[in-house]
Amino acid sequence: MHLARAGHTTRLWARDPALVADMQARRANAVYLPDVPFPPGLETTASVADAVAGADLVVCTVPSHGVRAVMTEAAPALERGAILVSATKGLELDTFLRMSELLDEVLRRAHPIAVVSGPSFAAELARQLPTAVCVASVDPAVAERVQAGFRSPSLRLYASEDVVGVEIGGATKNVIAIAAGVVEGLGLGQNALAALMTRGLAEMSRLATALGARRETLAGLAGLGDLVLTCTGALSRNRHVGIELARGRPLQEIVGSMKMVAEGVKTTHAALALGSRHGVELPITTQMHEVLEGRKDAKTAVVDLMLRPQRAESEAGGRIAG
Repeated sequence: MHLARAGHTTRLWARDPALVADMQARRANAVYLPDVPFPPGLETTASVADAVAGADLVVCTVPSHGVRAVMTEAAPALERGAILVSATKGLELDTFLRMSELLDEVLRRAHPIAVVSGPSFAAELARQLPTAVCVASVDPAVAERVQAGFRSPSLRLYASEDVVGVEIGGATKNVIAIAAGVVEGLGLGQNALAALMTRGLAEMSRLATALGARRETLAGLAGLGDLVLTCTGALSRNRHVGIELARGRPLQEIVGSMKMVAEGVKTTHAALALGSRHGVELPITTQMHEVLEGRKDAKTAVVDLMLRPQRAESEAGGRIAG
């Protein structure tokens, strides 16, 4: 909706033909945004090939577990030179690839790639409320092209060349948001939430820098900005998962009752595996993994975090333990 309002002819693909037909008839998405009418420049289709054909910008917002299959299907129909813009905040579960790495692999490095991430609830942008995000690409010209194509009075984009930092920030903040929901659900107070978010940011930064990111990227929109929103906003799906876990609901029941994907559930395992691979300690992620796997209840996980050996706050000198 945002891109159509910005003057682009825009095609929206959905995998459910019945939903596509309903959207075409209503000129709105009755499932996710029933009160926001489609702008005139927005078309809908159930065909991936029809959606991407002739497009010079292709935005991938498929949940991380579906990106490989969907983009493999889309690849033959992509326009030569089309820019792929990934707005998926997650890691592939089995390979632990970031989304730009996954797209490079699936598309055989034939297309320039940019990633967009930052504090952005879709419902607010759809209602044209002011939003600022980060766009990253190894090619500054590609980032500038996305900036120019996406900008509007309601969306501002800041460019970066730190693709790793932007993607790891966008993925790992979802794990910390589940923990923030646990804090909320257990009624542990604002002190606990502030501590969790601060140490969560340190944890995100350790993993990102171990993978080659710049630490300052995690202090920006794609790190701290997104973390604040996801840990405190009522629209956060991952925070909702944590709240319900704290109330004792089984994970499968929580996930099954949600219309949209909480990426942090799958990212927790992948982030922990990446941390192990690179020798980075991730204490919050470790405890959330125990809770999600059903090996520990939420309250015990919080106690175990609090009783870990104490240490200096500064991580100078190359220490990557938390």
